[in-house]
Amino acid sequence: MPKKFKGENTKATEAKARKAAAQHEAAAKRQQEAEDALWVDDDKHGAKKNQRKEDKEKKRLEQLERKRELAQLHDQEQDQLKSVKSKSTDAVKVTRHQLEMRKQAEEAAQSAQRKLDDSIVVADGEPLHENLNRLVVEGEARNIDEAIGILDGSTPEVDKNPEKRVKAAYQSFEDKRLPQLKAENSNLRLSQLKQMLKKEWQKSPDNPLNSRLKK
Repeated sequence: MPKKFKGENTKATEAKARKAAAQHEAAAKRQQEAEDALWVDDDKHGAKKNQRKEDKEKKRLEQLERKRELAQLHDQEQDQLKSVKSKSTDAVKVTRHQLEMRKQAEEAAQSAQRKLDDSIVVADGEPLHENLNRLVVEGEARNIDEAIGILDGSTPEVDKNPEKRVKAAYQSFEDKRLPQLKAENSNLRLSQLKQMLKKEWQKSPDNPLNSRLKK
């Protein structure tokens, strides 16, 4: 008699199917996790790349800002240097002008002193008397009456410090007259105006020498 086939074991089949399904599910899960890991890795690389790009752009902007600040500081320093240089130049001009005015005033005082010295003679042991033969006013000698007045002491005493008085008088005369000469002769140089001023000073009634030697 032929053998009878036993019927299929339902429980074993179901267990085998469940196992296969679990394995398939596990494999699918691993595949999904691997894919997710790849996306996460790509996101990390992209984030790092974007961060580096942002950092680079930030650094570039900071460098531009720094250059702008340096350029601004440089311009400010140049403006300050120009201002200081301009003030220094103006100060030098004023100082030179003052020195020139002082020099001319001193020369005038020295010239006045020389004139006074030339008009005075000293006798041994005697007081100072004016040399009547050398006192000249605009080319003419003093008269006899004035000579007698000098000898008998009726004339004012000789100024022992004429240079100070002459210098002060000349400075006052220059301050008053020089602006007028400039206005009247705008095309002349300062040195030419000074020469005109000196010539007027020699004949001016403000000159102490002229007042002293006036008839």
